[in-house]
Amino acid sequence: MYHTIVFLPLLGCLIAGLFGRVIGARPSEVVTTLFLFISMLLSWLALARVGFGHEETRVVLFSFIRSGELNVDWALRVDTLTAVMLVVVTTISALVHLYSIGYMHEDPHRPRFFAYLSLFTFAMLMLVTADNLVQLFFGWEGVGLASYLLIGFWYHKPEANAAAIKAFIVNRVGDFGFALGIFAVFMMIGAVDLETIFAQAPTLTGKTIDFFGWQADALTLICLLLFMGAMGKSAQFLLHTWLPDAMEGPTPVSALIHAATMVTAGVFMVARLSPLFELAPTAQTVVTFFGATTALFAATVGLVQNDIKRIVAYSTCSQLGYMFVAMGVGAYSVGMFHLFTHAFFKALLFLGSGSVIMAMHHEQDIRQMGGLKDKIPFTYWTMVIGTLALTGFPLTAGYFSKDAIIEAAYAGQNPMAVYAFVLTVVAAGLTAFYSWRLVFKTFHGHPHDHHAYDHAHESPPVVLIPLGALAVGSIAAGWPFKEYFAGHHVAEFFRESLKQGGEIIDAIHHVPFAVAMSPTVAMLIGLLVSYQFYIRRPDIPVRLAEQHELLYRFLLNKWYFDEIYDFLFVRPALWLGRLLWKRGDGWVIDGFGPDGVSARVLDVTRNVVRLQTGYLYHYAFAMLIGVAALITWFMFGGR
Repeated sequence: MYHTIVFLPLLGCLIAGLFGRVIGARPSEVVTTLFLFISMLLSWLALARVGFGHEETRVVLFSFIRSGELNVDWALRVDTLTAVMLVVVTTISALVHLYSIGYMHEDPHRPRFFAYLSLFTFAMLMLVTADNLVQLFFGWEGVGLASYLLIGFWYHKPEANAAAIKAFIVNRVGDFGFALGIFAVFMMIGAVDLETIFAQAPTLTGKTIDFFGWQADALTLICLLLFMGAMGKSAQFLLHTWLPDAMEGPTPVSALIHAATMVTAGVFMVARLSPLFELAPTAQTVVTFFGATTALFAATVGLVQNDIKRIVAYSTCSQLGYMFVAMGVGAYSVGMFHLFTHAFFKALLFLGSGSVIMAMHHEQDIRQMGGLKDKIPFTYWTMVIGTLALTGFPLTAGYFSKDAIIEAAYAGQNPMAVYAFVLTVVAAGLTAFYSWRLVFKTFHGHPHDHHAYDHAHESPPVVLIPLGALAVGSIAAGWPFKEYFAGHHVAEFFRESLKQGGEIIDAIHHVPFAVAMSPTVAMLIGLLVSYQFYIRRPDIPVRLAEQHELLYRFLLNKWYFDEIYDFLFVRPALWLGRLLWKRGDGWVIDGFGPDGVSARVLDVTRNVVRLQTGYLYHYAFAMLIGVAALITWFMFGGR
């Protein structure tokens, strides 16, 4: 069964990628989508068997690497944590495949697109089933490659190419740290398989690593290097800049990459390696700081964005920050709970945005929309459900998971826990504001582009069915699973697949009433302010932007991180490259190397050739000069 879950997407990728032109676009779509739905059904069965039936297993596929002390088997580690990720990845991917049949119906390269989607899913499945760090790194880089291909799928657009390159390069920065972390683990433990690492981790307590002359605590350094990889993959503060630009890819790509799969890889990795992070409190504090900072930073930027997909993208960035706050304070199962629920409502919001874009003839600026709730009512209500879940409205999936994170931050013991609690509550209010801003400006009020509005219509059933399924998940993924992720059945459900921090789960249920209500109050304040700004008094936001132009520009330009990085890294790199090209390669190497030698030989040859003129008087004159020189030498210097 587990072989089938993992390798069916790869088989679909090979069929669509190698034979798509032969069998045609529609068979490619059907085959890849069918294979994903089979994997999805088997993944839910695996969750029932592993999570509730306690049938954890390890499936060895083949021996991979045998080199000295490095022994790596290619194996599938199937425990509750894996089963949860299998459900998330295959469910969202299957619905995205189905949705893409309608969304991409006009694209002439559909077989290639569906091959890339299935390749991405296969790489993500290899990541979550990894039994060792080498195999995990294979899946880690595989999703990076697939995301590059998908973000730049419309390669005729310069913006798409630039976004794909940017995502690839920024992730390489994080992956460099991740690779160093894996090397450090092998250096200290002598193995890369997870069982050995978890068994030997306590022996690293108190040991140090010489890191550029600094005697760093081994566990702290290892965890920080590993978290550096998570920062890139999960778009955390400082390595977040690739995420909004990745919206240049097709909308189904945004839903697949930014809702449930690649961006959650970093969260999953920290959860998987929780036995290491539990022994490195300093690293946990750093994780908490970056998670809380990301949650607030992305929420502030989302306030003023106008591209419908970018607003949802910054929302993803902010929610990933929430997940890392949970990981940092030791509430790993709570972080996984939000990962689980977030996948449904964020995929719903991305795919719903795609339905709006289709209705508006590929217009993405919410300032050009308005009044669409009567034109596309099904899309409207699914977007409302997704927004309710995202903002944490009571009884939706996001209410149970996000509130649990905020309560865990309050109950956390590390030095950044209070900082995280305050920032996540503020971010909850900001999230409600910009999320309802999107809904109000898109679906309410008066239409701004009358031509697009007049021709707007609801999407076909192949697009609406995934929206309906995700809307159900945005509600049903919360309460039924609450006790297993953030309640009294956590230890029984996850068993050894997670190393839960202290008594954090019990502490969540004993926080003061005011703390428990704070995210709901913040959410209601954000909703009411957004309603006042964009329904009752739409003139207020305009006046505020004019009165506080510097702040507005600061947020609109995303805290100027792109400009700062361009000044600090891009321009110096271009200057150095041009210097090495023009001076180093052109002047030094070519000037004194092969090109220079050949040029001098040519110069000498041309000058010598000029001596052979063919005129007799030239030769006679040369002979006369020679005779005169010879006589002179004999007269004055000769013997």
